[in-house]
Amino acid sequence: MMKDVLNKKDFQVIKEGITYPQGIKAAGVKCGIRFNKKDLTLIYSEKVADAWGTFTTNKFKAAPLVVTEKNLSLSKGKLQAVLINSGIANACTGDKGLKDTWETVNYVSEGLKIKKEYVAVTSTGKIGEFLPLDKIKAGLEKAISCLDYAGGEKAAEAILTTDTKKKEIAVNFKLNGEEVRIGGMAKGSGMIHPDMATMLAFITSDISIKGELLQEALKQVVKKTFNMISVDGDTSTNDMVLFMANGLAGNKIVDKKDADYYKFLEALQYVAEYLAKCIVKDGEGATKMIEVEVKNALSFTEAKKVAKAVINSPLVKTAVFGRDPNWGRILAAVGYSGAEVMPDKVDLYLKEKIVENGQPLKISCQEIHKYLEYSDEIKIIVDLKIGKESATTWGCDLTYDYVKINTKYS
Repeated sequence: MMKDVLNKKDFQVIKEGITYPQGIKAAGVKCGIRFNKKDLTLIYSEKVADAWGTFTTNKFKAAPLVVTEKNLSLSKGKLQAVLINSGIANACTGDKGLKDTWETVNYVSEGLKIKKEYVAVTSTGKIGEFLPLDKIKAGLEKAISCLDYAGGEKAAEAILTTDTKKKEIAVNFKLNGEEVRIGGMAKGSGMIHPDMATMLAFITSDISIKGELLQEALKQVVKKTFNMISVDGDTSTNDMVLFMANGLAGNKIVDKKDADYYKFLEALQYVAEYLAKCIVKDGEGATKMIEVEVKNALSFTEAKKVAKAVINSPLVKTAVFGRDPNWGRILAAVGYSGAEVMPDKVDLYLKEKIVENGQPLKISCQEIHKYLEYSDEIKIIVDLKIGKESATTWGCDLTYDYVKINTKYS
């Protein structure tokens, strides 16, 4: 099938998803957890892949994440299959939840005839309910029979909960003449907050890369993408970003931080940032994406504090929803962020510079209102003017529909 190329940099962006890399198959099927919707996804690599993941910081970590972390440790960073169910989170389920999770690992291991430690599992949905093992076992049998190189779209659909759309992307680039591919998919709409959220993201590649470098690259990318988004400030029990690289591209192994590594890192950063933005654009009830860029801070950590304070402020988020040019709410969030700030140096931009050195400029509130009214993506820039580091976060407005969705989730 001819690929639809969107744009060119050092890599090309392709209208594909998780199965775009060589040797990756996937399936998305209905197993009966969610009424008349696909709810079980299986990802399979024909070759054992180097793998790593990042996981929620919530103390009530769901059973599937505990099991997947354990398997990554046992396998020394190797995986071959990932099973994801939607509709039930299998969180706060105690010993039974862990036992059920290990049972699903056994199902995958036996069904695909692979080692148990090469299996990752995760769940998303309602907290406090147990997995229907009979449905998952039957659904897995169906998924195995449906595994396909073209199964990415169905797989991306089956991981959704309150999401309104699939979130997929793929890119390719050349390393020493060999084409290398990266594919990804994600889900997430509510309970989204930096340092992981009710979000799952899965990224595959056929690159040959040393496991330690894969881990380092994923940590660096997650830090500046998935951990920089927020919908509502709630950190969930089930968040996971998982990356598998099976080496089937045939490139010379990337074993040091050379030009090949940084080309790969740039492409991976693009994939992760794209998926992260897709999540906030699809935030529960959201009508607008908000991007907050903090410039000239003393450090990345300090810039992140300010950016997170602004993107998480209910007053800022509701002002954007109401198309209200109430910029004082933004500076208030900057002030309570806990970061080093010199108020008489801060500049603020909302479509244009509206505050300089902590003082308001003469602006047209009507023009700012129009910007908030007609733009789908709102950009806020905070220039601290005390250092050289920056950070960017992404979020969305807070609407009536967010409240409605979350009063009826159960």
